[in-house]
Amino acid sequence: IDFLRYYADEMDCLAKPIRLGNRPGELNQRTYAPRGVTVVIAPWNFPLAIPTGMVSAALVTGNPVLFKPSERAPGLGTLLTNIFIEAGVPTGCLACLPGGPEVGQALVAHPQVATIAFTGSKTVGLHILAEAARVGSGQPMIKRVIAEMGGKNAMIIDETADLDEAIVGVVTSFTSYAGQKCSACSRVIVHRTIIYDSFVSRLREAVLSLEVGNPMHPFTRMGPVIDARAQASIQRYIALGLEEGRLLVQRTSDQKGYFVGPTVFVDIQPHHRLAQEEIFGPVLAVMKADSFADAIRLANETEYALTGGVYARSPANLAMAREHFDVGNLYLNRPITGALVSRQPFGGHRFSGVGAKAGGEDYLAQFMIARVISENTLRRGFESTQ
Repeated sequence: IDFLRYYADEMDCLAKPIRLGNRPGELNQRTYAPRGVTVVIAPWNFPLAIPTGMVSAALVTGNPVLFKPSERAPGLGTLLTNIFIEAGVPTGCLACLPGGPEVGQALVAHPQVATIAFTGSKTVGLHILAEAARVGSGQPMIKRVIAEMGGKNAMIIDETADLDEAIVGVVTSFTSYAGQKCSACSRVIVHRTIIYDSFVSRLREAVLSLEVGNPMHPFTRMGPVIDARAQASIQRYIALGLEEGRLLVQRTSDQKGYFVGPTVFVDIQPHHRLAQEEIFGPVLAVMKADSFADAIRLANETEYALTGGVYARSPANLAMAREHFDVGNLYLNRPITGALVSRQPFGGHRFSGVGAKAGGEDYLAQFMIARVISENTLRRGFESTQ
């Protein structure tokens, strides 16, 4: 609903011609027009919220939409489509096409597609970007790709941090939704000497206190992962962590289902795979830094740049993070997940994605063509009516 209200309000502004400059004798205006057929390829982890934003942005800017929900959550894609149609989207302007990768491949390759909005893995996103660059027979324009492709997000705990707040923030950021968020914390970087021992000891106790089980129970803090494929992938990274580092803590569950307990490894080095690859599960790598500047360097040493966080009470260190922590969304003294529409437009750069941030004022412009019209208003009379 936040996406719908915000994008509707933004489009009210963009739909009006905008005057550029005030030079006497001329009128310069910028207007926007729809780009054309838009393909929306949505993820499974937020199967209602994320596609609501992507589909509504394309529709409100005047584009017909071909919507492919994730094959792991097709039912909610159909439900969302029916809600849009019931709300008044004209016939033929929105179609839901559930299916596997072959459906997405066909949509991306079609020459009449003008724009592709994608949220998912780096591997699939790069494939879409490569395919979209191919020009097909009869293709009227270059395809535009808006892609959000994940992260390897770090939180820095400096020597001045309030550890009560930092522990809660880190645990929330790596365990909520079982770590199945592109914004989830995957690395925590802690000052080597001053607070490290205290931090990891308290982190261990906090993880052990979590209840893993049925998410319908009010005392449960973490539920299962999406399916057996995700469970197996996360378990492979846990096995890798046992080789690369040292297991600090793992909270297990004896319930049946696709459960992977929150798992924390220490002694992880920057070159380790556990410090570089997106896991998409509740696995946390703890790393040591010699100084705050060193922590910033370690945080930036991945190919991703999506979210990051700092817990510190030092104004100088917070200022350094603002300038040098290279992420799309930086959170200071708070968890790093849960971006809100308009208040925290969301998106990254480098290999975390391309395009403007979702839920921000410049997101809608990506689905449109900007036109500038200049008129000489120093007329010599008017057209004769005779």
